[in-house]
Amino acid sequence: MVINMDQYKKDTICVQAGWKPGNGQPRLSPIIQSTTFKYDSSEQMGRLFDLEDSGYFYTRLQNPTNDMAAQKICELEGGFAAMLTSSGQAANYYAVFNICEAGDHMVMSSTVYGGTFNLLTCTMKKMGISCTVVDPDAPAEELEKAFQENTKCVFAETIANPALVVLDIEKFAKLAHAHHCLLIVDNTFATPVNCSPFDWGADIITHSTTKYMDGHGAAVGGCIVDSGNFDWAAYPDKYPGLCTPDESYHGIVYTEKFGRGAYITKATSQLMRDLGSIQSPMHAFLLNLGLETLALRMERHCSNALKVARFLESHEKVAWVNYPGLPGNKYYDLAQKYMPSGTCGVIAFGLKGGRAAAGEMMDKLHLAVIATHVADSKTCVLHPASHTHRQMTDEQLVEAGVAPDLIRLSVGIENADDIIADLAQALETV
Repeated sequence: MVINMDQYKKDTICVQAGWKPGNGQPRLSPIIQSTTFKYDSSEQMGRLFDLEDSGYFYTRLQNPTNDMAAQKICELEGGFAAMLTSSGQAANYYAVFNICEAGDHMVMSSTVYGGTFNLLTCTMKKMGISCTVVDPDAPAEELEKAFQENTKCVFAETIANPALVVLDIEKFAKLAHAHHCLLIVDNTFATPVNCSPFDWGADIITHSTTKYMDGHGAAVGGCIVDSGNFDWAAYPDKYPGLCTPDESYHGIVYTEKFGRGAYITKATSQLMRDLGSIQSPMHAFLLNLGLETLALRMERHCSNALKVARFLESHEKVAWVNYPGLPGNKYYDLAQKYMPSGTCGVIAFGLKGGRAAAGEMMDKLHLAVIATHVADSKTCVLHPASHTHRQMTDEQLVEAGVAPDLIRLSVGIENADDIIADLAQALETV
């Protein structure tokens, strides 16, 4: 019996989607730890290389274990097709590079994660792809000015890391579509459990699965999900990579041959073939295990974070707190619109003692550890201006919404009282 996941809620999809065991098969999705796959005839293998048949022949392009996890994420996001990558950064790169080439232009929110900012404004600039950075809170009339004739896409995060800016998805989707562009959103912090960007007009969703989806900090990975809703064929001159023959595959036109599956098919058969940023089957297996408890963990992350944010807000040594789940927060109303069940477990705050006090306080924590990681089950803390964003100038930091004194606190799923007690004792030493 085929299970139709459309009839189930997301917490059920977390557990049940992806792998459908048959009679006598393993209940848990198997790890297909193989580089290659055997076929009985040369003709069969040839048809796979011509994209005439679907199937597996080399794990760099596709692997059954990877596809099981990708399908679960696709179901959670309500998408049409999905693929895994070796990291969230690779997912963002592929998502853009799949439609952009030298001479093209994109628009990007200024508050995206520092590594993504560098990727899209510096590295891809060397490839001939230009980028205009915009304030996500700017009115639509001002944002209009960023678009050019050669603009292919808009890139933003549903909840910005670490600025915690909540994106007005609907506003950006309308702007992008008015200019025949697609909206790509990184939904890592909110996860599909708390936010459904496709419902508000987003076209492509990316994830660093390393974060909440994995949950245990054991496996690096990324994912791209296509809604299947963008009509590439309506703008063949704008998206020639999808709408004109690909000579590396005997002249296949992806939109003609694969319809709604054109985008992910091209990303898999062309970009993954040539660039090879595949997620390992073992990491995909670990990701799938993490996904099973994603809904449960996000509920705990969000409830814990709200308690911690309220504690910090009332503490005499804390200068400011930014958490979209707090009533009165600048982004509270947007969060209620797009993420009514909760936002994420990450809090940004600053101390009255400024940048120096941030490092001093962090060094005194016992339960929370200083780590580059964010959004897994264990509470961790980071000072972005000194760590993840240290390559950015002060002006770029301000533009990205990262104050020099900003402390990024990733609230885990431990008991909230223990997390608060740890913060309290560390604050007392400042």
